[in-house]
Amino acid sequence: MSCIVALGADHGGFSLKGELSAQIRQSHRILDVGADSFDPDDDYPEYAEAVARAVASGSAQRGIVICGSGVGACVAANKVAGVRASVCHDTYSAHQGVEHDDMNVLCLGARIVGPELARELVAAFLAARFSGEERHQRRLGKVLDIERRSLQGMSADAGGSR
Repeated sequence: MSCIVALGADHGGFSLKGELSAQIRQSHRILDVGADSFDPDDDYPEYAEAVARAVASGSAQRGIVICGSGVGACVAANKVAGVRASVCHDTYSAHQGVEHDDMNVLCLGARIVGPELARELVAAFLAARFSGEERHQRRLGKVLDIERRSLQGMSADAGGSR
């Protein structure tokens, strides 16, 4: 399946982003959300949010965000409703996260995985499809319920109910 992949990285993942973009372009379109140049003072939250918003809005079907460890980008991306992001350092998690949990954003740590493993992770992530099995649908439904309750609580708090 060819899809649009939102791709972003801070300075920690900038070099790896360049290496992976050629691979991704072989079978998918890329929505590049930056960084466009190496800036040692940039911060991962802006790129993680841009990737996450592209996926949540439907502008992209999948997202990949790269920082030094992958952890910060994952934390930031998961703050956007509709995003299910995970750090993956092994191919099993990269495909199983999609197949069982409908993961839509892959977070990579450029200081943790080398380019060859990163290429394998991206290939596994982009080739995987959500299984739709009843047990996985049920579990995903429970995750989405948590998200809905959290969003409802935020809107109640914004209404001055404190």
